Amino acid sequence: MAAPLTTRVLKADAASIAEAARVLAAGGLVAFPTETVYGLGADATNGRAVARLYAAKRRPAFNPLITHAVDLKTAQALARFNAKATRLAKAFWPGPLTLVLPKAAKCRVADLATAGLDTMAVRVPDHNVARDILAAFGKPVVAPSANRSGHVSPTRAEHVLADLAGGIDLIIDGGPTPVGVESTIIACLDEPVLLRPGGLPRGAIEGVLKQKLAYSPSATRPAQGAPLAPGMLAAHYAPRTRLKLNVRHVEPGEALLAFGRKPAVEANGARKILNLSPRGDLIEAAANLFSHLRALDAAGASAIAVMPIPGDGLGEAINDRLARAAAAR
Repeated sequence: MAAPLTTRVLKADAASIAEAARVLAAGGLVAFPTETVYGLGADATNGRAVARLYAAKRRPAFNPLITHAVDLKTAQALARFNAKATRLAKAFWPGPLTLVLPKAAKCRVADLATAGLDTMAVRVPDHNVARDILAAFGKPVVAPSANRSGHVSPTRAEHVLADLAGGIDLIIDGGPTPVGVESTIIACLDEPVLLRPGGLPRGAIEGVLKQKLAYSPSATRPAQGAPLAPGMLAAHYAPRTRLKLNVRHVEPGEALLAFGRKPAVEANGARKILNLSPRGDLIEAAANLFSHLRALDAAGASAIAVMPIPGDGLGEAINDRLARAAAAR
């Protein structure tokens, strides 16, 4: 068994960006902020580095990874874009949108990163630190959320350290992530299909495409059985403490994840209460979701009771993550 690493944490600046690129080039693992959550980066073209990433996350090898590119031109060298995929990329990149596309004939991404599929997930992140690292490194980087597989996603550097200290080389601390939920994933293999709601609302995508999106949250590639994209396993984003969704009453000893100005829930005897957004703002709620789940998970409660949250806009992504977190494990 390999000895634990000393995981360094460096504030984001020019020197730490250069160090991140050096570590990636040596086959190391670097956590860094994106606009959605912190990602755990490895050289997408280095199968051994990708294998280290799976091991550090304790991630099922059949669950594919998102490849991050510095710009659309770089992404087009990795995957084949049809007209609608190109339209979406030009409208929303850089940004919290992942596209699942056929791999290009000369795609350099390691097969392990795509779980052996003939498709791949790719995006261009909208965060200065992430894009500076990609530019300095000069190659695509796989970067799933920087946490133990299935656990709550990290929105701060300290979340990454709590999960992965001793298993990764470096964390670049760029402060809290602004969006707070993972990217929206759209498959553009034939007609566009929504695979995972996320930081880009469905309505914005439908507005650009001028069509309604089909939704297939459990899509797999025919005859291959593996999920087409990350974050599609039934139980995911899960704290250790059991979640109860859409509650109107909190039992003594439970923690409460609230939402809105006047939470319409009886919470007498709650062990801890955190409100995703006291003003009922779904953008604020998305940004707080994972950090609040982590804090409530650490409260020693018998369960985490979650108030109903509207399903419009980013509420769709929030409810998707909560449903996966509450799934039986």
